[in-house]
Amino acid sequence: MGYAADLLLGDPRGWPHPVKLFGRLISTGTRWLNRGGGRLFKGALLTLLLCAGTFFIFWWIGRCLERWPLAWYAFTSLFVFFALANKSLLQEGREVFDTLHTQGLEAGRQRLSWIVGRDTSQLSAQQVRIAVMESMSENLSDGVIAPLCFYAAGGLPAMMLYKMINTLDSMIGYKRDPYCYFGRAAARLDDVANFIPARLTAILMVIVSGNARAWRFIRRYGRAHASPNAGYPEAAMAGILNTRFGGPNTYHGVLVVKPYIGENDRTLHHKDFRKAVCINHGVTLLMIICMIVISMIFKFRFDEISKYFLSSL
Repeated sequence: MGYAADLLLGDPRGWPHPVKLFGRLISTGTRWLNRGGGRLFKGALLTLLLCAGTFFIFWWIGRCLERWPLAWYAFTSLFVFFALANKSLLQEGREVFDTLHTQGLEAGRQRLSWIVGRDTSQLSAQQVRIAVMESMSENLSDGVIAPLCFYAAGGLPAMMLYKMINTLDSMIGYKRDPYCYFGRAAARLDDVANFIPARLTAILMVIVSGNARAWRFIRRYGRAHASPNAGYPEAAMAGILNTRFGGPNTYHGVLVVKPYIGENDRTLHHKDFRKAVCINHGVTLLMIICMIVISMIFKFRFDEISKYFLSSL
């Protein structure tokens, strides 16, 4: 139900959202703690408290609602809807492509700045399109598959724990002042949390697309990215589209030279965006189906084991 709601509604602007609350908590903790000495310890402490608190609160609410199955079902479905970000991700990417096409390069650069951290003021039209594709592939992992992986592993508490980890990384997990030490624990924890989901996302992209070149790109370029995880889904998408991602970009006034992913620097078009949209929807649906099938298999085996145990008594 949460997946269906995200598919239909996305994240309407102006609606209340738990990630906004997460952001306020992180901002408040950062103002209090990110000063003076011991910033590495303070940042790790903030990360630990917020992550543990998030998991415990959603675990406690879930336990309280177990007596009312319909209430538990509604609550869980609502927060699964909040935790998934596929529809809104695709909407944002489409708006950049449409703005670039109808209003020109400057407007496209400005619209892109809403969804990426790089300096967009000097990007070419091709670089704007590539930035959208990179963001879509990376956020397919961070915003969709990773939350679903955590839900499969530990239910809603684990899913919301991941959302807190990811929000911490996006707000304080930088290698520049004033977050260099303060956000280090959050950044490392995010790397660990996304290790399996990023690789799983890339594999699912290969399966959905049926593209052998995507698999070759994953093997060749997956570890070329500065991030230990982002390179895998980006390499898969670059392989599917047979194009080149990466290269130098400016972040917060600092030039960051990223390795190229792919060699075919061809111009991207709207049809490439539509193909990426199909890949995103296909990967998400396949993940949901896999989760349902695996859940049914485990439930069947658990029931069989329980019957055997009870009969033996």
